Amino acid sequence: MDLLTLNFPDLTERQKEQFAALLPLYEEWNAKINVVSRKDMANFYEHHVLHSLAIAKVISFKPMADILDLGTGGGFPGIPLAIMFPETNFLLVDSIGKKITVAANVAQQLQLTNCHTQNVRAEQLQQQFDFVVSRAVASTAQLLQWTKGLVSKNHYHSLPNGLLLLKGGDLSEELAGLRQKATVWDLGTIFKEPFFETKKLVHLPVR
Repeated sequence: MDLLTLNFPDLTERQKEQFAALLPLYEEWNAKINVVSRKDMANFYEHHVLHSLAIAKVISFKPMADILDLGTGGGFPGIPLAIMFPETNFLLVDSIGKKITVAANVAQQLQLTNCHTQNVRAEQLQQQFDFVVSRAVASTAQLLQWTKGLVSKNHYHSLPNGLLLLKGGDLSEELAGLRQKATVWDLGTIFKEPFFETKKLVHLPVR
């Protein structure tokens, strides 16, 4: 939690309570389902919560904006972002039912009324979103294919609508063949913890 308050000093008391409640909730679920890697639980806030919130360092989602968390797993990055932006609408989807059950329960326990969950694939969705966020789910080309038609072209954020992807390692080859020009942030320049040295955030605007 100290990592969060250090990097996000303007958190409200309500947000601090919700973030503090995350660890016991995931510890309880992890005892039943392997939602978060067991070895990662000791670094839960750094490896999962703060990593998810890297997106909040480059964009502030507007009230009533619609954000899709594709392949959310147990709720990352969607749940930390829903806490950070309580007036923004988040839809968390995953094709694996037991994982979306965890995300749904955590959102319910935290009373995140701006966060909803569905056990579906992206291709089954009908509505449009301002941004699609995702964390290490698939290749960038695959994510572009899955989300075709899901991103609105009505832009009103500091960044053009599109995909915001949390990635790791060397992305030069992965991004080289794309039609869209990607903007890449090195998270090691945003957070000082060694974990972030190889982590990146990629923005791909909708075409």
